[in-house]
Amino acid sequence: MKTPTIFISHGAPTLLLDKTPTNNFLKNLGKSIDKPGAIICISAHWETSQPMVTLSQKPKTIYDFYGFPDELYKVQYPAPGDPVLAERIINMLNDAGIHAGGDPMRGLDHGTWVPLKLMYPDADVPVVQLSVQSHLGAEHHFKIGKALSTLRDEGVLILGSGGATHNLREFGLYSQNAQPVEYAEQFDNWLAKNITEGNTKQLLNYLKEGPHARRNHPTPEHFLPLFVPLGAANDSAKGRLLHSAIEYGILSMAAFAWE
Repeated sequence: MKTPTIFISHGAPTLLLDKTPTNNFLKNLGKSIDKPGAIICISAHWETSQPMVTLSQKPKTIYDFYGFPDELYKVQYPAPGDPVLAERIINMLNDAGIHAGGDPMRGLDHGTWVPLKLMYPDADVPVVQLSVQSHLGAEHHFKIGKALSTLRDEGVLILGSGGATHNLREFGLYSQNAQPVEYAEQFDNWLAKNITEGNTKQLLNYLKEGPHARRNHPTPEHFLPLFVPLGAANDSAKGRLLHSAIEYGILSMAAFAWE
């Protein structure tokens, strides 16, 4: 049986501390699926010119954020790495014509360890982090997913971690519990509809098809992780909405799975 592929919206690092519906959802998500043998996490917070993977056996916890509660800077997530899997990923991508490399020094940034701390608090599942290439777009990341899809047969969880909407230029204009702002809600609904209906072409063309796409994603790095688990699913796979919430008026915390 194939391991599902998943996309989650990780929000701010305080997701780990805030008792929100999304915090509760992620705590339950790890319990609701079979524990994977390893996780490949595509994080919005590691941008590189070509796909890169973490090669460390003991990846460090990276605090790639500023001005947050002191408690967050004391959190450790000592999940083991998996250098053998990392090398396989590099080879699989290169075989698919996608030039890739590895980084022996890179640790796990908050796009990875914050949600995984909620999902697998014991840090007992090996984690390899995979970078995004913002300048190469949706189709490129979809092809990465397709190249890695057979790893699902081996119990590897392909997890995209970003944001269904992510307009930090307008973040802070609304309170955490504000009613959803129309432009964010429209894109959020469009995304859920097309994922659950399996409309892959529309999703890949989100900049033209999605309502207010550029306003919701002025920069693409938080949306592109979605296309890796999408690509690792079957071509006509219909996704499932796992979680839906809009925080701060404009920040969708939607999550999806493809079986």
